Amino acid sequence: MLLKIALPNKGRLSDEVRELFNDAGLEVRARGERALTASLGGEFEAIFVRAQDIPEFVADGAAHAGVTGWDLVCEAGRELDLLMDLEFGRCRLVVAAREESGLASPAEVKAGMRVASCFPRLTQEYFAKRGQPVAVVPVSGAAEIAPHLGIADIVVDLTSTGSTLKMNGLREVATVLESSARLVACKGNSADAQRKLDELTQALGSVLAARGKRYLMANVPREALIRVREVLPGLNGPTVVDVLDGGDFVAVHAVVPAKTIYRTINALKALGCEGILVTRIERLMA
Repeated sequence: MLLKIALPNKGRLSDEVRELFNDAGLEVRARGERALTASLGGEFEAIFVRAQDIPEFVADGAAHAGVTGWDLVCEAGRELDLLMDLEFGRCRLVVAAREESGLASPAEVKAGMRVASCFPRLTQEYFAKRGQPVAVVPVSGAAEIAPHLGIADIVVDLTSTGSTLKMNGLREVATVLESSARLVACKGNSADAQRKLDELTQALGSVLAARGKRYLMANVPREALIRVREVLPGLNGPTVVDVLDGGDFVAVHAVVPAKTIYRTINALKALGCEGILVTRIERLMA
């Protein structure tokens, strides 16, 4: 039996999740754009549901695992095993107030203030832990408009850059939670299911580890090897291979950060390196 993995059915998070699974060799093969299920490389079965419903589906055992935002997992309040942080979909759940309110910190929130949020549970917990009784106003979206309509004094809402809040005359006062896409699993999975999920975690992790990295190869003068090691630390130092009829040159291979590749190549050329080749890495397993 194929394990069921609950995935977001739409939006940017859905696109990034599909890309990650495809890069891990688990191609999403659906019968159509509106299909509710799909094969994941013939190894798993995907079920497509709303991102906010995924914690419930997984906790109830309808799916063995799922991918959704950590904010939604925390809001659901269900017991789940956190398998890994997928490192995308990053955002923050913040307390925000109108610019003209003068409110500069959560300590200034007065008892009984109305707080509009799509995350009523997290909002209530946050202020309860601070000993500040507030009236939570649950909304299904666009919480930032609530203070302007007079139905709330402040909001607790998601933001990634803060630009939407500023556009609507709000400013951040405090961070409630930092979120990103997470792979979570059901607490009651069998040993066999857990083994397969461990393999899935390794596969996805190898793709994430490769992102932002490049594989560099170069012919290096033997006399420059010590200095080249300083330029190419790699994962465990560069790999050095003798070149047939290479004379005074050896081949050096290393994994390097993509963001430093420009400077790295210039440094190698300055040391007399030749035949420099840089390629992308699809997967990297330590």
